[in-house]
Amino acid sequence: ESIGLLAATCTTMAFVPQAIKVIRTRNTAGLSLSMYVCFTIGVSLWLVYGCLLGDTAIIVANAITIVFAAIILALKLLYS
Repeated sequence: ESIGLLAATCTTMAFVPQAIKVIRTRNTAGLSLSMYVCFTIGVSLWLVYGCLLGDTAIIVANAITIVFAAIILALKLLYS
């Protein structure tokens, strides 16, 4: 469980700087729309999977990541 939580923390925190940059600058020109659509769907499915398993690490990591991914995706759609 602790390895899963550490992995979840690393992968989620790695995503935060990109989200902050996009939120601050509103610049999404360099981001791939198809990648963020696919990524957001994938994170959503991981969240469902984690809920079905009752796995805290999967649930927490993907719940946080989906918020950032959805914000970036929304801004990409808004500013494209």
